[in-house]
Amino acid sequence: MTAFILRRLIQSILVMLAVALIAFSMFRFVGDPVNSMLPENASAEERHDLREQLGLNAPVTTQFARFVTGAAQGEFGISYRNKRPVSDLIAERLPATLELVLAAAIFALAMGVPMGIYTALHRKGFLSNSMQILSLVGISVPTFVTGILLILVFSVWLNWLPSFGRGDVVDIGWWSTGLLTVSGLKSLVLPAIMLGLFQVTLIMRLVRAEMLETLRSDYVRFARARGLTNRAVHFGHAFRNTLMPVITIVGLQLGAMIAFAIITETVFQWPGMGLLFIQAVSFGDIPVMSAYLVLVALVFVVINMVVDLLYFAIDPRLSIRAGRA
Repeated sequence: MTAFILRRLIQSILVMLAVALIAFSMFRFVGDPVNSMLPENASAEERHDLREQLGLNAPVTTQFARFVTGAAQGEFGISYRNKRPVSDLIAERLPATLELVLAAAIFALAMGVPMGIYTALHRKGFLSNSMQILSLVGISVPTFVTGILLILVFSVWLNWLPSFGRGDVVDIGWWSTGLLTVSGLKSLVLPAIMLGLFQVTLIMRLVRAEMLETLRSDYVRFARARGLTNRAVHFGHAFRNTLMPVITIVGLQLGAMIAFAIITETVFQWPGMGLLFIQAVSFGDIPVMSAYLVLVALVFVVINMVVDLLYFAIDPRLSIRAGRA
């Protein structure tokens, strides 16, 4: 177990270095930030002084070393657009994104897992077939179209929920939350549904497929032959053995929701990291874009490690193999 964790830590460090190199190299071709920060009639001397101030005149290797060293310490430089430390901007926007992703993940699990179990146990029922048809629609319809339809129905026609913004927030230390206010909770509903709807269909179909395969296995037949109740067979044996692929997909999709909340935050003008990234792209704000990519990669690395560790808790066979190795 210890050797496995050490291997994964080394692999994670290598992955983060590779992502840092990609982020540093890719965003160098986005554009010259000096052109965005200075007026068109700025002199060559002013441009040179600004490039010197930003460290853009240093050799590429020196710039990359500064970038990696700063990223390891949580410092990504100064935003070209906001003239503020990038770490401060991320600290302001991170709570909004994490709360949105958490709400979307809870919605996806609360809907997807029961629907997957139901459609597996009642394969020929009308409700089961209806859920499968809706899952196809949920996968096929683009996310931004879903968001626009939600705004049209619940904000324009019914006037039940706000169509943009985060609502009133409460500051708890450096963390700002909208979960403690009525307007904050109302503002969270539509973005969370938009972000989690695709995950609902994905989880439902995955749980259904894994449950059907497990129910046809020999050990389930043996459990039935022993006289166990349907409840014990379905949830004590079949569902337990579907958890590993479900945990894998849910873990990866959790990282994907953080990475691709950009569309949701843009549609609903949600003041999170995704909206910050879009604004940085339009301005050529390289420090913000690089920090966003590195943080997203870090989220994926951490989630993958947590998922691997959960495997050991769910499947005792992995612990036995690790002990023999």
